Amino acid sequence: MAATTLLTLFQLVPLPPAIWQALPGRAVFAQAVALSGEPQPWRPLAIVPSAAINAAGSLIVPVVTLWLILGLKPAEKAWLPAIMLGLIGTSALVAALQASGVRFDNPLINERLGEVSGMLANRNHFALSAALGCLLAPVCAFRNGHLTGWRGTAALGMVLLFILTILASGSRAGLVLGTIGIVLGLAMVQRNIRRLLVNRPRWVFPTVIVAVIVLVTVVILLSVAADRAVSIQRIFAIDAKQDLRARTLPTVLAMIWTYFPFGIGAGGFDPLFRLHEPFALLKPTYFNHAHNDLFEIVLTAGLPGLTLLLVALAWWIAMSLRAWWGRGDLMSARLGSTMLLLIVIASLSDYPARTPIIMATIVIAATWLAGVREGRDERALP
Repeated sequence: MAATTLLTLFQLVPLPPAIWQALPGRAVFAQAVALSGEPQPWRPLAIVPSAAINAAGSLIVPVVTLWLILGLKPAEKAWLPAIMLGLIGTSALVAALQASGVRFDNPLINERLGEVSGMLANRNHFALSAALGCLLAPVCAFRNGHLTGWRGTAALGMVLLFILTILASGSRAGLVLGTIGIVLGLAMVQRNIRRLLVNRPRWVFPTVIVAVIVLVTVVILLSVAADRAVSIQRIFAIDAKQDLRARTLPTVLAMIWTYFPFGIGAGGFDPLFRLHEPFALLKPTYFNHAHNDLFEIVLTAGLPGLTLLLVALAWWIAMSLRAWWGRGDLMSARLGSTMLLLIVIASLSDYPARTPIIMATIVIAATWLAGVREGRDERALP
């Protein structure tokens, strides 16, 4: 986090004109100033300084989240998963109302009226949050390895709610994320389920798993039959070749090559994309992000951003291997690992990590995963 903050601030340091003009991709701007007859000013590495300032300011969310988490007592940390699940569940209830036809304008977000997105502005971001709920629900159902009746029933009901709202959201990526969330959620608690059924016949465990799969399948089929599975409908309604994300990818890759290794500066994608946007892609709305956050990090932060990204991914992989193959009860670490996995997958076709709630979620998940380093587990599962 310190490296990310310093990198963003470094992009705001003014550079002498000779150095700035020598950076890749700056020639067109230098020519514009030359035509005006004005002397070349000192400018920061970020081509759009106001956007970089805004990006630096947005980092207050993960910084404060980390500071608050480090100050929590163990008993307070224990409520984090339940609180997160409650927030995701509340958003899913709002999405269910939207799916039923209720129309309301949330003054706090810039959402599309009529779209099923819960308390988020983007249906893909909402689908990601619901998929994270599919991870949290089965884990929160067990307390210190024990399952109570109301917790199990509530967790199953919430997972079904998340599935229905993902289907109604119209998010195609949400179908993939939700499926992965359900599978990994069951994988994390399968030991607890086996322990719960230790005195039962051996056929009971696979029967329980099959019953859950059948129940989920029935819910999906009912949603399709009721014409509410918009996500499935969009898979067949849109040709992948015509999808804007696929059509803009060559332009994004060309921009990365043009501005590498220093990048365009944090937050500068929108105005710089307009400079490079071909006529074939022009439309009434604008393309606000690359819709692949890994590529956008390299575009905006260049080689330093790519290095930082690779270091972060390497840390996540190394700690995840310890969490999943380590001994002992490492439920929190595994939960953090899988939550980060879903966010990385979602970032391949969107930009969820740029929203404040997902920023905070990344920090929380990373602190859970970091607990495996010392062979301990936060056990933050009330």
